[in-house]
Amino acid sequence: MSPTRAIFQRELKAYFATPVAYVFIVIFLLLTGVFTFQLGSFFERGQADLESFFGFHPWLYLFLVPALSMRLWAEERNSGTIELLMTLPVTMMQAVMGKFLAAWAFTAIALAGTLPLWLTVGYLGDPDNGVIVAGYLGSLLMAGAYLAVGACISAFTRNQVIALVVSFMVLLMFTLIGWPTVLDFLDWLPAIVVEALSSLSFLTHFEAISRGVVDLRDVLYFVLFTLLWLFANAVVIERRKAN
Repeated sequence: MSPTRAIFQRELKAYFATPVAYVFIVIFLLLTGVFTFQLGSFFERGQADLESFFGFHPWLYLFLVPALSMRLWAEERNSGTIELLMTLPVTMMQAVMGKFLAAWAFTAIALAGTLPLWLTVGYLGDPDNGVIVAGYLGSLLMAGAYLAVGACISAFTRNQVIALVVSFMVLLMFTLIGWPTVLDFLDWLPAIVVEALSSLSFLTHFEAISRGVVDLRDVLYFVLFTLLWLFANAVVIERRKAN
């Protein structure tokens, strides 16, 4: 068994060893329902699609993912178990990947709990299932990017609350930077700068995928963004593990 797989299994089991995991999933599903049916006017729209469902995912992850990721490394540093972890025959990147993949798998399990909504749409109408699959793919990729940022921030501190707040602020920045209102506020900057900032937004790339347009550039954005923050995560832990 590879070290990454061993850490992955250990971390994933740890999520379900306490009621916190079930509380997180329940809150995620409840908020998903409220946003989709109440704020998104799912039935009132009269459309056989999940646009009102996927449209709120960036905002759901903005609040819930930092709460999930804040413990990844802050808890290890605060309890001192990071020293024990580093004595094992495992590289820093393997440890980072194992923890990240466990958190990502847990998020995927929570997201899978929304599949009955897909069945409901199929029962009520004739949806474009390809668009819905693309939406789930984009949502999962975006969740991975959110988690990578949260994990890296968690590595900077022993305090989980600080990790939560800072992660939220960083993710808020990457979410809002592509919002039309924010871009209008930045119109005093050169157009090329505004366009570059907009290209860093989660919203810009996720909205395209959620509409069924799976552009390789959008997929690469999430993949490379995630890998960059995971690499930064490994560097931070390597420098701070002795502190």
